Amino acid sequence: MTETRLPLERYTVIDLTRARAGPTAVRVLADWGANVIHVGPPDKPGAKGARVTGSRDGFDFQNLNRNKRSIAIDLSLPAGRELFMRLAARADVICENFRADVKTRLGIDYEAVSKINPRIVYGSISGFGQTGPYARRPGLDQVAQGMGGLMSITGLPGQGPVRVGVPITDLCAGLLLAQGILLALIDREATGRGQWVHTSLLEAMTFMLDFQAARYLQTGEVAGQAGNDHPTGQPQSCYLAADKPVNIAATGDALFQRFCRAAGLEHLLDCPDYKTDRLRSDNRARLNAEIAGLVRGKPADYWIELLNEAGVPCGPVNRIDELFAEPQMEHIDMVHHVDHPRLGRLEIVGQPIKLSAAPLPDTYRMPAPDPGQHTDEILRECGLDDAEIETLRSGGAI
Repeated sequence: MTETRLPLERYTVIDLTRARAGPTAVRVLADWGANVIHVGPPDKPGAKGARVTGSRDGFDFQNLNRNKRSIAIDLSLPAGRELFMRLAARADVICENFRADVKTRLGIDYEAVSKINPRIVYGSISGFGQTGPYARRPGLDQVAQGMGGLMSITGLPGQGPVRVGVPITDLCAGLLLAQGILLALIDREATGRGQWVHTSLLEAMTFMLDFQAARYLQTGEVAGQAGNDHPTGQPQSCYLAADKPVNIAATGDALFQRFCRAAGLEHLLDCPDYKTDRLRSDNRARLNAEIAGLVRGKPADYWIELLNEAGVPCGPVNRIDELFAEPQMEHIDMVHHVDHPRLGRLEIVGQPIKLSAAPLPDTYRMPAPDPGQHTDEILRECGLDDAEIETLRSGGAI
């Protein structure tokens, strides 16, 4: 355990989440020091725990669920629900991503919990919202990417819909819920009361459409696929250098002028078809062909050094192994380690946020737990003795 002070260490979080969106939210709280207690159903002996994020010994589950303790409770039993409420009475935050109606059916929704703990901040993620015609539908990242418009603007023109290569909707919903929970905790300092904080995959996806959504709402333009070209500004695209692709971004008059002078394409500055952003966008095919013809004559490192020196954004198109080989990656400390009693030393993806007064430790505090690993420990913290714990276990509640 680290002795480093972390900003959320005074908060206790009850984690009911599964899959990815909910655990993403809780990971933010856990990494920054919250006492996270994951509540899941009792596990069968020897089970490997196959799930959306794979085996509990797999890379995905271990990266997503670090820094938690685990208690196994059967919430469908009265004794299990009573035990959960005992935990909830001592907690600051509850986080869940059940289908919208499940928590109410189990009797552990915000209204029920807030009666015994008015200070509780209750965070929820659903697929499409807590109410409305789609509220009972199961949520899934790719379904939300499709419904939310992202797949219609991803990929090459005419290619047909393409999903993004990571579960972007799950991740964004999780990060937005974590932000909402922190807002509610700040508000609680003024009011003394908690509140229900909720978002959904569909809301997160709509928010992340950003300028493409605003483009439609304010101008009526429906964006299509633009491939590697920027949808509205040119030149900004992926070009094949002599050895590998590079991204070059020279949109706007100032950047375009810098790019042309650095690259030896000054003649493009005199062409009337490229005088403005709109004209460059209208004539992007011809402009990109001229740039591509030049770029392919030199290796990627040549263009990266030349253009960045000139103040023009340019970078490699890396495979993931090449990303982690970049010198800057070690400097920004994006790889951390955790020691697992069964799997040994594991590398996990670090936090992208850096606080000067609360640096994260070199080694994260705890690996992802096995289901129910800390049941007895947590129940003793709640004041239960060995006889009470054994009664709960023999009755199937834990």
